[in-house]
Amino acid sequence: MDEQARASLSEYLLGMADDELILGHRDSEWCGQAPILEEDIAFANIALDEIGHAVLWYGLLADLNGEDRLIYPDHMVFQRPAKEFRNIQMVELPKDDWAFSILRQYLFGAAELIRLEGLKASRYPPLTEIAAKILSEELYHRRHNSAWVKRLGLGTQESHRRLQAALNSLWEYSSQLFAQPPGYAGLVKIGFVPDMDNLQTAWQDSVTTFLQGCDLAVPRTEQPPIDRRQHTSHLDVLVAEMQSVARLDPLAEW
Repeated sequence: MDEQARASLSEYLLGMADDELILGHRDSEWCGQAPILEEDIAFANIALDEIGHAVLWYGLLADLNGEDRLIYPDHMVFQRPAKEFRNIQMVELPKDDWAFSILRQYLFGAAELIRLEGLKASRYPPLTEIAAKILSEELYHRRHNSAWVKRLGLGTQESHRRLQAALNSLWEYSSQLFAQPPGYAGLVKIGFVPDMDNLQTAWQDSVTTFLQGCDLAVPRTEQPPIDRRQHTSHLDVLVAEMQSVARLDPLAEW
């Protein structure tokens, strides 16, 4: 692998890792607050899954760049300033109400499933191995998230109103799910990653059909992809909270 491909792949892996970490953090904020006890446990487990997926991507990133995979994930999570994170804006938004969080989980998870299926055919074996490992858990997430979206969309007038409001708010961020990092086209050319335009088309067809079946009106407006270096002010607050204990003593061993 040449240096250009390595740099591009590093940026790609960092984006996936940061997405999973920040989404997992937001999901964890529902612990003790979910609408029913069973869901409190289920969503907390999903949050742990997402953070576990982040660790896998950080570990692969460490291997790629010759870092110590035992300490590298902790460094990336607890020592970086918010401006160095490469997650999409959708995952850093506050959790809002239950309809918002569950729909965000559905939209993100649907894109992730399609991406993982594409990565299973990667010519870079470490990518295929991790994609296959994560895919099995994401299939469970899809069943969970889809069931809740359908329940809210076809439920009461109030649950439908809240879900439609969440969709109207989140849709403008969805294009960033398929923003291409620098050099991505080169990774496609050597067979490391799937074509992003094809992924986006498949995702759009899938989620539009499902959401319409839940009696939701999918917004027609399409926003240009937002660069992963651009963040909202919400990320600063989230990262400060997430890093507060570790930064009391950066050299401590846990």
